Amino acid sequence: MKKNLSWVLAAAALTVAGSACASTITIESASATPSGTLADAGAYQNAVNASLLGAAYTKTSVESYNNITHASLFGGSSNFALKSTINFGVTQANAGLWQFRAGVDFGFGGALFLNDVALDVKSHDMWWAGQYNNASQYFNAAVNLGAGNHTLTIYGFEGCCDGGQQAQFMAPAGTFTSFSNSDQLVSAVPEPETYAMFLTGLAMLGFLAHRRQRPASVNA
Repeated sequence: MKKNLSWVLAAAALTVAGSACASTITIESASATPSGTLADAGAYQNAVNASLLGAAYTKTSVESYNNITHASLFGGSSNFALKSTINFGVTQANAGLWQFRAGVDFGFGGALFLNDVALDVKSHDMWWAGQYNNASQYFNAAVNLGAGNHTLTIYGFEGCCDGGQQAQFMAPAGTFTSFSNSDQLVSAVPEPETYAMFLTGLAMLGFLAHRRQRPASVNA
């Protein structure tokens, strides 16, 4: 029983620690085009979210946000709305000025949000083409982040000829790195109640182990 319990405790510890190894990336799509010029970031957010309520809605998760295309994920290369949601956490050691950049191919433009706050918006034809030498063709922002959970969201509409896209971050004293399942960011910094549940579970396991280890009483 002791050996089995040690394995259970180790697995539980790894489960909690395992949340601190990578960001998580979800990409949603639907067939759509904007019904006119979208003037600001909020308009893009609302229009894309509305499009995703349609019957053509689909979504997937990706391991790396590095030169992905709509065609490779969903099929089809034109007339779609796209929403990318990246969940990650910041430790106290990495709190400070973070930079973000997202190369996209949005013929009708799009917007970049962090924690539901607009960071950048561009309403013209954007074509990243694998280069960051033209600031008009990608989203870019610098934000002071505190320790905790954060969500970066990209909204946009493509008309024709889907191209590659990329989303990157640069932590304080770091270099630009693509979001991925090996980027060493925490996908969710455990909240206090998560630790409480974990400790309660360990206490219950210990109690059960103690009961099973007590010698059985013998009646004369």
